[in-house]
Amino acid sequence: MNCCIEKKVFIIIIDTHCHLDTEQYYDDVDEVILRALENGIKGFLIPGADFADLPQAIKLAQKYKEVFFSVGIHPYDASSYDENVMKEYVNHPKCIAIGECGLDYFRLPENEDEKLQEKQLQKEVFISQVEFAKKVKKPLIVHVREASNDSKEILEKYGAKDVGGVLHCYNASEHLLSLSEHNFYFGIGGVLTFKNAKKLVEVLPKIPLEKLLIETDAPYLTPHPNRGKRNEPLYTKFVSQKISELLNISDEEVQNLTTNNAKKLFKEFSSII
Repeated sequence: MNCCIEKKVFIIIIDTHCHLDTEQYYDDVDEVILRALENGIKGFLIPGADFADLPQAIKLAQKYKEVFFSVGIHPYDASSYDENVMKEYVNHPKCIAIGECGLDYFRLPENEDEKLQEKQLQKEVFISQVEFAKKVKKPLIVHVREASNDSKEILEKYGAKDVGGVLHCYNASEHLLSLSEHNFYFGIGGVLTFKNAKKLVEVLPKIPLEKLLIETDAPYLTPHPNRGKRNEPLYTKFVSQKISELLNISDEEVQNLTTNNAKKLFKEFSSII
C-alpha cells in the first residue's frame, strides 16, 4: 500500500459575485467555468453592472445550469440607468437578484457642485433599484465604497430588509454590521488574503456565521497567492482557506456554511446543489 498517495480535498463553494460576462473572459470563459466546476465550484452568480454586458451573461446562464445572473447598474454607471431595461430582463428564469447597485464615493469629482450632483445621482439610482427589487421580490447585490453611512440609511429607510441581499466585497465597516439583522449577508473575497486587510481581519469574527458568503469579484481582487493575475471563480478556495484559518474552523465547515447561506439568500441555487 502506498502511504504517500495524496488525499483529494473535497470542495463545494458558490461564487456569489464573478463578472464572467466582461471582456477579460471573451477568449476562454468556457475553460474558466469548466476548470472551476471540475474543482468543486458548484455555482456562479454574474452581477449586473453594465447593461451592455447582459447579453453575454444571459448566454452563459442559458448554457450552464450552474450559472445565474442579476440585473442592475453599478454606481459608476448610474447615468445609464434605465428601468425599462431592468423590466426587460428581470423575468428571465436565470435572473435571481437586483444589482450590483449602491454607492461609491471613491472617485468623486473635485468640484464641489459636481461632487454633490454625482452623489445625488448615485443615491437616486440606488433608491430606484431598491424599490425595484421590492417590487419584483428579488434580493439586492449592494456595492458600498467609502459611503457606509449613506448606504445604510438608504437600505433602512427604503425597506430593503423586505428582500434582503448581500453587501458585496464587504469593506469591513463595523457601521454596516447591524444590517445582518435586516436579512443582509456579507460577501468576503480575495481582499481578506491581502497583507493590508487588517481591518477586515479584525471584523470578520464579528460577522454572524449564518451571514457569510464567498465571492471573487473576478476578474478583479485576485487573492494571494495569485495576486497580479486575472481572478477567476476557482480562486474562491483561497478565500475559504483564509476564513477557515482566521475563524479557527475547518475549511469544510466554511464551505458548507457559506454554500448553505448562498442557497438561503439565492434560493435558485438549491435547484442545482
